[in-house]
Order: sequence, then structure tokens, then C-alpha cells
Amino acid sequence: MKTVQMTLDEDLVDAVDKAAKRIGTTRSAFTREALRVALGKVQIKEMERKHRDGYRRKPVGKGEFSVWEEEQAWGE
Repeated sequence: MKTVQMTLDEDLVDAVDKAAKRIGTTRSAFTREALRVALGKVQIKEMERKHRDGYRRKPVGKGEFSVWEEEQAWGE
């Protein structure tokens, strides 16, 4: 593990400390988990962007998925 120095607003540090205490963890552990969650969100947004870009470059063709339309029917 590596120690890093960060500059944070006092209100944010207080909120993190209170939350960490409530859930029985440390400031560092709380912050590590928050950063992991944030990085996961960044990765998801990047994948969604790539997905959109791919469909912009190669839009769905007419009838491309029509073979699956009957599979979507739930019946009665």
C-alpha cells in the first residue's frame, strides 16, 4: 500500500469520518472503497460511450434482429 497526501474540504473530511465511524471502519478504508466505486462508475461510463460510438459508426440494419422477434413473444 502507498500513502498519499490529499487536500479535502473540512466538511468532507468530517462527513467521511462520521460515516466511517457509523459503519465501523477507518477513514482510509472508507476512502479506498469510495474510490473503487468511483473508478467502477468511470469504467461503466467509458464502456457505454464505446457502445454508443459503435452503434453510431455501424447502426443496426433493417431486419438485423427480426429473427429474434418471435422469441420475445410471451404467449397467452
